[in-house]
Amino acid sequence: MMKSIAVGILLTAFFLLELAACAAFGFWGYQLDVGGIFKIILMIALPLAVIILWGMFLSPKASIPIFADPIRTTLKLIVFLAASAALYTTGRHGLGIVFLTASIIVIGSVFILDLHRVNVGK
Repeated sequence: MMKSIAVGILLTAFFLLELAACAAFGFWGYQLDVGGIFKIILMIALPLAVIILWGMFLSPKASIPIFADPIRTTLKLIVFLAASAALYTTGRHGLGIVFLTASIIVIGSVFILDLHRVNVGK
């Protein structure tokens, strides 16, 4: 019972990290030194690209699941690392470090509990 509650909390934290990563990429796109309308375009396009690629290749119900589960989880960590770097480069150093730490803790917990092998909805 306690393990299932912990798994639920962990998977919720994972989902919140996914949303935060999209927000980080949008914020980074807006902070880039480009002209007015391009800031808005990047603010929308970067998270949208991440969402599309995530859904195609990395989600539990990926439309093109070409990677094994542990590799997909590792690729998710790479996305989170890039989001951390995006926050850090915009001058949000503390936020970038907190996001990086949370990402490592959550991904590490997923591997320790062997949750990357769980096939949701199958």
